[in-house]
Amino acid sequence: MAVPKKKRSKSKRNMHRAVWKKKAELQAQRALSLGKSVLTNRSNSFEYPQDDEDEDDEE
Repeated sequence: MAVPKKKRSKSKRNMHRAVWKKKAELQAQRALSLGKSVLTNRSNSFEYPQDDEDEDDEE
């Protein structure tokens, strides 16, 4: 039989949300930093295929 869960206190709720938001903020900072480094061609941790200019001329 289904029973209701115990209520989480406001302080625990606020702590849980703060941790969740901090994780999201850290990931956003990392993504922005990686994006900037890719745009400036200084990225060491991100590899992506380079388009060859020879292939573009043939099309």
